[in-house]
Amino acid sequence: MSIFRISEQNRLSASDQKTQEIAISRPEKETHLTKRPDRLAGYLLPHMDAFRFDEFKPAYLNKHGLAGTFSGVPVPLREEDIEAIKAGGSVKPGILAENMGCVVGINPHFKHAEAYAAFMKANFGAKAAENLTTKAGGFAQKEDFDMACIYFRASLVLDFQYQPGLYGYARVLRSLYNREGLNEETVGKLKAESFDFFEMLTEFHPRFGYGWYFLGYLYLNMGLYKKAGLAWQRFLEIPGNSKDKGEIRQRVRQIEEPIQIESGYNAVIAGRWEEGLEILELYKESAYQDWWPLWYYLGAAYAQTGRPEEAESAFKQALQINPRHIESMEELIALYEARGAKDLVKKYKDKIALMRKE
Repeated sequence: MSIFRISEQNRLSASDQKTQEIAISRPEKETHLTKRPDRLAGYLLPHMDAFRFDEFKPAYLNKHGLAGTFSGVPVPLREEDIEAIKAGGSVKPGILAENMGCVVGINPHFKHAEAYAAFMKANFGAKAAENLTTKAGGFAQKEDFDMACIYFRASLVLDFQYQPGLYGYARVLRSLYNREGLNEETVGKLKAESFDFFEMLTEFHPRFGYGWYFLGYLYLNMGLYKKAGLAWQRFLEIPGNSKDKGEIRQRVRQIEEPIQIESGYNAVIAGRWEEGLEILELYKESAYQDWWPLWYYLGAAYAQTGRPEEAESAFKQALQINPRHIESMEELIALYEARGAKDLVKKYKDKIALMRKE
């Protein structure tokens, strides 16, 4: 006999970890998927089409002590579950728990996420989060990264500090944003989410080496060379992972000069103009001469030290490399206004207006 009241209700559509290693100062609104803004909500919601929702019968609720938590709570069913029920069979609690995991992985803000989490823990016990990450890993091996992402998220709904869940989620996001065909906004959201969770992974589990390994590469891709070097140094200090340490030692050597250039940027940002120039001028004719930030920060330092002609030349060089860099145009406007070159002021103001409109 079925434990559900089968109805024709419409589908919802697109319309084992160690204990905490260090004290975390981040608030729950940043660390808990159920509380933080969900960057992936629109991206994953179409997967909810796989489910229809029904309710447990009162007799089942009473028998299993669920009346307090599941009265009026919709339970997700796949088509094969519904067919089994209609044929006189039943759906095992483990399947129901997995369905619930999938739903909260798609939408951690789902109204009944707390009840679903309790059901999953009651059925899977201490290995609830582990079961979900194992399932996620299977999908990742088949390169079904959407489903892998969903199940990793479900494990973090159960335990926001679960190390395999944090690592798996952050990594599968990298696989997602490297796929072709995604628009720029979606790629940006996936990258930002991956960055957040790699950072949290290193905060919650600082002795897990590969958190630092991948975080270093994320910092590198953002042009944060000093942070990349510090992350990789932490990776090198952690015992094990020997097969990747040679690669990282080479990377650390490769970013020695970029770290120096970044220190020049930071000196300029801090208003230490002469110090910034002393560092950055060394690289004007180097392998890094095609880095537009080098010329932008040189221009800023020249402008602040009474060298407007050199500032103008530096900002123009930055724009030759990166023609859409609005900040360089704004600096040129300031220089031309001081000179009284109204035609050049208008030229760059018009360019900025057009770019912002686009």
